[in-house]
Amino acid sequence: MKTIKIMYWVTTSIICLFASTAIFMNSKMAIDGATHLGIPRWLGLEVSIGQLLGLVLLIVPAVPAKVKEWAYVGFGIMYITAMVAHIAVGDPLNNTIMAISFFGLLLLSYTSFHKIQAAKA
Repeated sequence: MKTIKIMYWVTTSIICLFASTAIFMNSKMAIDGATHLGIPRWLGLEVSIGQLLGLVLLIVPAVPAKVKEWAYVGFGIMYITAMVAHIAVGDPLNNTIMAISFFGLLLLSYTSFHKIQAAKA
């Protein structure tokens, strides 16, 4: 169980550290990247707010499991959408690697979260 808890906290922390960079969505590089993918400015800001809310929901232990489930869903949709957006505009595969990697981390975090929850019951 200790290994599962470590895996949960490491993967969740990496996801949340990455999500905390959402505060930089107003940077020139972020705006240019979103424009390249055809993402409207308002959606980029919405996703940034969602990331910040999601990181709080995932990292705070007192948040109910059902609420964390929705945070996982939101992050999953975001990573899949990022992958599809890069493929749709014809970006090379190395541009999609980050979205695929973070989706993998999300799956590890999600499965370890459920193993921890099952052990509590």
